Amino acid sequence: MARKKECIAMLLAGGQGSRLGILTKNIAKPAVPYGGKYRIIDFPLSNCVNSGIDTVGVLTQYQPLELNDYIGNGEPWDLDRTNGGVHILSPYQQIEGTSWYKGTANAIYQNINFIDKYDPEYVVILSGDHIYKMDYNKMLQYHKEKNAACTIAMLEVPWEEASRFGLMFVNDDGKITAFEEKPKVPKSNKASMGVYVFTWSKLRAYLIDDENKEGSSNDFGKDVIPAMHEAGENLYAYLFDGYWKDVGTIDSLWESNLDLLNPKVDLDLNDDDWKIYSRNPAAPPHYISPDAQIQNSLISEGCMIEGTVDFSILFANVNIEKGAVVKDSIIMPGTTVKSGAVVQYAIVAEDAVVEENAVVGERPEAMANLEDWGVAVVGSNVTIGKGAKALPKEQVANDVGGKE
Repeated sequence: MARKKECIAMLLAGGQGSRLGILTKNIAKPAVPYGGKYRIIDFPLSNCVNSGIDTVGVLTQYQPLELNDYIGNGEPWDLDRTNGGVHILSPYQQIEGTSWYKGTANAIYQNINFIDKYDPEYVVILSGDHIYKMDYNKMLQYHKEKNAACTIAMLEVPWEEASRFGLMFVNDDGKITAFEEKPKVPKSNKASMGVYVFTWSKLRAYLIDDENKEGSSNDFGKDVIPAMHEAGENLYAYLFDGYWKDVGTIDSLWESNLDLLNPKVDLDLNDDDWKIYSRNPAAPPHYISPDAQIQNSLISEGCMIEGTVDFSILFANVNIEKGAVVKDSIIMPGTTVKSGAVVQYAIVAEDAVVEENAVVGERPEAMANLEDWGVAVVGSNVTIGKGAKALPKEQVANDVGGKE
């Protein structure tokens, strides 16, 4: 019998991440590399352990193999424990025939037995695709003070972006009075971050009700939380004012990586008081030749740099040959950019090769029509042949032949 826990976390990591295109063709979105040495899932896992939450269920579904391997026994995050720790929770066939997770609420419903094993008073529900540092324990204390059934982390977003989010109306006490789900014309800019604290006894009852409701989409934002609101439950918003980014699109993933190079952005990954842990294969120190030119970039271990790198993030074991140019780009582990090649405003995935004199991406000011501009993406293990081009916005999933 597992020992009782006051609070456990459930991390939703099963989404396909279709808006990330070829980057998530073979891996789940939370396993996508980020920031030179991390993967997206490192952030919520590290937040849990830094917040004193030592029991985490990770709900996987789409392409889970690499994510499962990466998490392993949880040791890098200090989550390799005999009582609690990290658990991979995949959907499984039950007697009634339930199989795939149908929605965020159904995913938790299918794991009621796992949660009950720890008999928690509170459950924190997290997403596996956000970059942020947050103390969930402070949010839990707020939840207790307010005697809330559900507390939703809230971020004030720019008005021009508000229609992308589920929005809340809040009174002076922090109590939520109404919701808007991605409205065309927003009347609030208080956005839900997809981070929830629930009193487990309450949530458990609403999950069972929702599962039995005809036509429910089994989603927290669309079904369960509105049902709690209509029933008059205490719902509160917890204001978060740090860095937070939903990296669910190519543009937002690119922007969030390059935010690490911006001194005005509040996302310090060298903070000893709030470490972000990761599982990193050991690589030798990086080498930068006397001919190399590097400005305002993050260079990970194992890199060989002989060319020009500017305002870019290079993961482990990247090779930039003499005469190659990389600007405003993210180069994932094991990739080689050969002599004379130019990569700019691009994301190049793992173990790709950009051959001599190839061109990937384009500067926006060089475009005749700015609407044609966007981040170019090269998929993992793809070769861009000699002198070939990958255009802005293009997602290259297969090898591109070169010009002899």
